[in-house]
Amino acid sequence: MKQQISLATALLTIAQTSFAATPEVVIRGQARPVQTYMDRKVYAVSSDLQSVNGSAADVLNTIPSVTVDADGNVSLRGEGKVLILVDGKPSAQLSGAGVGDALTQFSANDIERIEVMTTAPAQYKAEGAGGAINIVTRKNRKLGSSGSLAASAGNQGRYVANAAGAYNTRELKLSGAFGVRQDDRRREVSSSLSEAGPAGWQSSQDQRSEHMRRLIPTIKGGLEYALSERDDLAFDMNFRERSGNRSFDQTSTSASPAAESLRHSNGHEWSMSGGQQLNLKHQLSGKDEVAELSVQRTTDHEREHYRYLNTPLLPAGEQSADRLFLEHEFNRAEFSADYRNALTAGRTIRFGYNLQHDSNAFANAGDNIDLYSGQILPNPDLDNQFRYRQNIHALYASLDQSFGAWQVAAGLRVERTVATGTQLTTGVVNQQDFTGGYPSLHAERTIDEHSAWTMGLSRRVSRPDQEDLNPFIDHQDIHNLRAGNPNLLPQQSEILETGYRKETEGQNWGLNAYLRHNRNSTTDVTVALAPDVLLATKANLPYSTARGLEFNSDGPLSKTLAYRFSGNLFHNEIDASGLGYPGLRSTNGLNLKASLDYRPTSADTAQLSLIRTDKRLTPQGSVRAINLVNLGYRHTLTPELVLIATLSDAFNGQRFERTLDTPALQQTFVRAQQGRIAYLGLSYQFGAAKKPKNGGFEYEQ
Repeated sequence: MKQQISLATALLTIAQTSFAATPEVVIRGQARPVQTYMDRKVYAVSSDLQSVNGSAADVLNTIPSVTVDADGNVSLRGEGKVLILVDGKPSAQLSGAGVGDALTQFSANDIERIEVMTTAPAQYKAEGAGGAINIVTRKNRKLGSSGSLAASAGNQGRYVANAAGAYNTRELKLSGAFGVRQDDRRREVSSSLSEAGPAGWQSSQDQRSEHMRRLIPTIKGGLEYALSERDDLAFDMNFRERSGNRSFDQTSTSASPAAESLRHSNGHEWSMSGGQQLNLKHQLSGKDEVAELSVQRTTDHEREHYRYLNTPLLPAGEQSADRLFLEHEFNRAEFSADYRNALTAGRTIRFGYNLQHDSNAFANAGDNIDLYSGQILPNPDLDNQFRYRQNIHALYASLDQSFGAWQVAAGLRVERTVATGTQLTTGVVNQQDFTGGYPSLHAERTIDEHSAWTMGLSRRVSRPDQEDLNPFIDHQDIHNLRAGNPNLLPQQSEILETGYRKETEGQNWGLNAYLRHNRNSTTDVTVALAPDVLLATKANLPYSTARGLEFNSDGPLSKTLAYRFSGNLFHNEIDASGLGYPGLRSTNGLNLKASLDYRPTSADTAQLSLIRTDKRLTPQGSVRAINLVNLGYRHTLTPELVLIATLSDAFNGQRFERTLDTPALQQTFVRAQQGRIAYLGLSYQFGAAKKPKNGGFEYEQ
């Protein structure tokens, strides 16, 4: 593998040296958009032009086998429980139900690469049945002063601006960045519902138009100082704020009895999230013997308030008004101690300890307003005070060993979880105390200079999200209520995969077969409370399996054209018999992602990207396929100044459609993201030389 990397680096250096030598535009070397290692795949985000103006959610959706919906929710190989890390560490804002919002606020311009670990090694948390995704942020290590400026304007008042700078010496490294993003989202939500009753089927319709406008400033900084030849101290911090308005108009109708009403909402939302990390690294007797201590604190605080005006149209009646207040505060503190030592050539040991402490609070309240007198009447049915405390202690050990053409890594992680969820309003208390062992095994056999065979095996756990344990009914949408279940069990998953890859100077391709078995995965169960009111609660799904074949290929097609292509041919099976529904159900599907990069000159790159997410099953129905098309263009004006234009979702394909089909309940629910998102902007870099940011392959002129 080291020889392969050295060869690729040499080819790239030759291509860059020759850049100004010859007048003809030809592809000489390839900066691979994906690199495959024994325990992970690493994707360079610079190959996607959407990374300049988009969010982390946009970039993740281009990664093979990763799917991101319109709300930023991530799934890996169809599994929604995924551990999201930033620079190898978890954070409060990227956990639980709020992870989708956080990823849509995370600027893709801050990302250097993304690591996907479907069978993560023991030094990473065992959380996440689908595996772990590590977002590695940009860090300029070049000596001297440097910086960058970028600004883009989009349609419907959107804009993105970033400024970053760094000053590096051999002993001291300083960095900082500031960014601001204004986003605008418009959605159309509809529901067509039929419920079986004593008088036959009763039907109702619901139509809602939503508009959200958000301003998101961010700031981050870092310091790294060499205390001595053996000791390094690093400190990183980041803060992100989000504020904006959210409104909707909702029309609800029912046939029996005939009724129609209009509900209008105006609201404001605000959140502040941040993180601080202190890291001390000490080199012991040898250069490969390292001990590391890390302390991290992350927070996420959110407040929302909404005012509603209700107008009965049929039968006609008096208007009424009510309000809803939502608040949560997440706090996470972590301590970790890690040790790594290369005992002999080809043998490395790792072991460590990690403590995670979560302290989270939820507070909801609501009231009714007398439109004539203005009197405010508290509504106790909307009051909700929920507290969640969790401690996770973890110990891990692993051994990496080389045997000729073989490289093997075996590890074991043991985690003890103690958690308490307290619903203060109702007095319901949920306690969990369990210990689990989570082994992992990775093997790689080098076949020749360009190809290798890999194998991975791991056992993982997915703890219920704290909000899923809260039994209180959420009334944000009065026709689609939601509630948690304090009796949820943690999900246990076993994953086995094996793959083959071949990487040459030109074409690269790989195949990977996998099998995942889940027990007690968390799922939604929907019941009707009234002809036009549904309640979605949480339950454990007794059994589910996923098996599939992943494939990927990339390389040049001609002197000016290169491609990337990947897919996941899958078979999923679920057993919902324990939930009172028909037993085994299965589906087959094919998820596809493809990209074409066209570079007629050394200064111009045009990109076309296609994303298809196939139909998937739910215990009570299914979710239909989604197809997206993205376009991008980059023109290099000078070596420092670049013009970039992007168009995401060119054909309005971001459409989530879920069907429920049971003997007593049938529903079609659609949430469509309206409007293509277009950006035009400039990016300027100055100071110390940067690594080349390319579209996935290098040219020389």
